[in-house]
Amino acid sequence: MKLKLYQIDAFTDKLFGGNPAAVVPLKKWLPDELMQKLAMENNLAETVFFVPSKNKGVDYNIRWFTPVLEINLCGHATLASAFVLFNILKEKKRSVTFISKSGLLTVKNKKSDLMMDFPSWKPEMVNEYPEGLKEALGVNEIVAVYKHRDLMVELNREDDVANAQPDFSALKKMGEKVIITAPGKNVDFVSRFFAPIAGIDEDPVTGSAHSQLIPFWSEKLGKKIMMAKQLSDRGGDISCEQNGDRVVMRGKCVYYMKGEIEIPNPKK
Repeated sequence: MKLKLYQIDAFTDKLFGGNPAAVVPLKKWLPDELMQKLAMENNLAETVFFVPSKNKGVDYNIRWFTPVLEINLCGHATLASAFVLFNILKEKKRSVTFISKSGLLTVKNKKSDLMMDFPSWKPEMVNEYPEGLKEALGVNEIVAVYKHRDLMVELNREDDVANAQPDFSALKKMGEKVIITAPGKNVDFVSRFFAPIAGIDEDPVTGSAHSQLIPFWSEKLGKKIMMAKQLSDRGGDISCEQNGDRVVMRGKCVYYMKGEIEIPNPKK
């Protein structure tokens, strides 16, 4: 069995920037165990698989795997999938709709970029959170802690986010994926995302984190349209909009590599 694989840098207009994703188009689902092994072998933050959907009004079913587990939502790999469909597989429609574990996700093909419609997951403040969180993140002060899917830690300023020195072993023991965020100097807000429990110490650019960040900062800043930056080594820029119970993220992608996976047929 041979499978096509495309590696795409998402949320960037420069090669070796943003967040790389491995995109594997399928005609039908592979066994879960095999998809997980492929993701482990690729060893990127996400390997994404999609198949044509039989559901009315839906184009493709989509699933995402980190090197160690399946995740319920991933922005950069969805953006990369849409890029592959529009630019490599020559999808003729101007938008594609995916069905996922987090519901419907639509990506529109704009002239200059791609526009994703995602769920809005507003985090709520929590008073109880893992002991030693501040020390595990390597920060001097925590303003407040919030939670939806992930822990979201508000810090005072951009430099606090940039200078954080996380202890990934300690964070993994806490069993949480963690976002740190603060107001930005030249953008509305900045963030970083740590997920050692998912096999990703620090994710370069994280769309699912922005499903939580956008409603938080929209309310805090009193703005619907914002610019965000993820302060990883590779870095990523996201144009954001809060739109009712949905969020909109705009981003670009760069085509890096095409490959072929050869999987031996099982012995009869």
